[in-house]
Amino acid sequence: MFKVATFNANSVRSRLPLLAAWLRRERPDVLCLQETKVQDPDFPEGFFREQGYHVVFRGQKAHAGVAIASLAPPQDVRFGLDDGGPPDEARLVQATVRGIPIVNAYVPQGQSPDSPLFAYKLEWLERLRAYFARHFSPREPLLLCGDLNVAPEEIDVHDPKGLRDHVDFHPEARAALERVRAWGFVDVFRRHHPGEPGQYTFWDYRVRGALERNVGWRVDHIWATPPLAEKSVRSWIDREARRMEKPSDHTFLVAEFGL
Repeated sequence: MFKVATFNANSVRSRLPLLAAWLRRERPDVLCLQETKVQDPDFPEGFFREQGYHVVFRGQKAHAGVAIASLAPPQDVRFGLDDGGPPDEARLVQATVRGIPIVNAYVPQGQSPDSPLFAYKLEWLERLRAYFARHFSPREPLLLCGDLNVAPEEIDVHDPKGLRDHVDFHPEARAALERVRAWGFVDVFRRHHPGEPGQYTFWDYRVRGALERNVGWRVDHIWATPPLAEKSVRSWIDREARRMEKPSDHTFLVAEFGL
């Protein structure tokens, strides 16, 4: 079995007790982290070693940051987009674990639809699609994990009408993400939970009672190319981890593959 999880930590150093408990309980082969919010010299590499994990990471102060922790040593580690534009190394890390290439991405949010940052988000998603086209084939095993900052379908947000123009549910953002998926990915969670509403990975701290009322979003994803998706045996959202002490505003999304 090959168990993969993704988690937007919203500051990895603030989540170490939660991570320690969760890693002991679930023991994934791979954990992809986003929004680590720490410069590389201050990343808690020793913590992951103590848990029995190798870890590769790239970050910056107080913003973004990605990491891949794995039980097996990671191979072919790369950071950032490599098309000549801004590499954004703190938003993308790639590694191969047990022969499976894994891309962990933290897509820019975009701020507001009229902001240059939203245009950058759309461009970033196009660049991500081109990255896969350059380096991979949908006929070979590949995983894309991370906080993609887009809820793909109406069932992936608590209020699709009211949130239509939000940068994480905007029609242009959804179309850009769909172009990435259409390159050759299967949404592993939806493969096992087709059409199931109310399944979210993010509940905003600023919304009172968001978790209890399930006022959420599904913006964290694990996608696989068809040869790997066919080997997925289950996928789930660990909602209870969002109730742990000092949680992130996101929770863990997990997928298991019969490898």
